[in-house]
Amino acid sequence: MNIAIIGASGFIGSALLTEALARGHRVTALVTQPQKLPPADGLTAVRADVNDTAGLAAQLKGHDAVLSAFSGHAQADVKGYYLAGMRSVIAACKQARVPRLLVVGGAGSLEVAPGLQLLDTPEFPAAYKGTAEGARQALGLLREEGTLDWTMLSPSAIIAPGQRTGVFRLGGDQLLADANGESRISAQDYAVAMVNELEKPAHSRRRFTAGY
Repeated sequence: MNIAIIGASGFIGSALLTEALARGHRVTALVTQPQKLPPADGLTAVRADVNDTAGLAAQLKGHDAVLSAFSGHAQADVKGYYLAGMRSVIAACKQARVPRLLVVGGAGSLEVAPGLQLLDTPEFPAAYKGTAEGARQALGLLREEGTLDWTMLSPSAIIAPGQRTGVFRLGGDQLLADANGESRISAQDYAVAMVNELEKPAHSRRRFTAGY
């Protein structure tokens, strides 16, 4: 496929880029500093500004799908910056008539008990609340979207660099945990789950999660 990855140089975005290229997809990496990405077969690195909706739409035109790993982690107003960017990404995808948008979500909006989301528990780290709330509201934006074919993949509570095993579980809106009660997945296996969804859509207009 001919795909675009927004934020392809970030923590999760770089894992998505590696997985997509390894499977032979042609990737346009839309990043702020394309010179930082090493050359690779099938890769075109392009400078992009997610807040320039018209410019982004022009860059996305002609792609089979868009994977958005855009985040606002480096901004003072993480939530506000992220939501503004996501609104622009959604609008640009529609303007470019891209068939599908796959979004990197957060674990905070997953349920840990009926009606209780992880973000709303006392144990949720304060340092990550802005990011988590932005991702939760972005999910709301997608669920209100009437025409775009979207999918959001929320990771487990802990996502960190690790091995690509290809062995994990999928779920819906509930947080997954292993036999020891730990909710985790490697960035590499998260990327496997996302590119699996890209190649064989099973969660159109839905959010799902992946974990061990």
